[in-house]
Amino acid sequence: MAKTSKTARTNISSGGAYESVFGYSRAVRAGEDIHVSGTCAPASHDKSDAFTQARAALDIIEKALGEAGGGLDHVVRTVVYLRDINDAEDVARAHLERFDKVRPASTLVQVTSMLRPWQKVEIEAYAKLDPPS
Repeated sequence: MAKTSKTARTNISSGGAYESVFGYSRAVRAGEDIHVSGTCAPASHDKSDAFTQARAALDIIEKALGEAGGGLDHVVRTVVYLRDINDAEDVARAHLERFDKVRPASTLVQVTSMLRPWQKVEIEAYAKLDPPS
């Protein structure tokens, strides 16, 4: 007989239009784990450079983690998607700014396209909360 999980699941919504179109959540907390969906700078944000876009994405990720009961210090892994690999240093600078002391595992991948032509970077994050004492 299969075991059923009793792990509580909480979906966190940012209220973004694409959540209902694609059927996803900004973040999902399952027990002590928080998974934050790929996040780009919002359309209202400065679209000029990858550093600025990465910082905006990390701000959104930080907010989602907070709503799930965590923070950037709980992040154990990030995945960074870049349209142009030449933006890697700028995005790395934004990543280091936010994760200098945390140092999560990270993967950087170049992709050929993103949903909007002005988008330069998308970031996913995975966090692990401390177990209850």
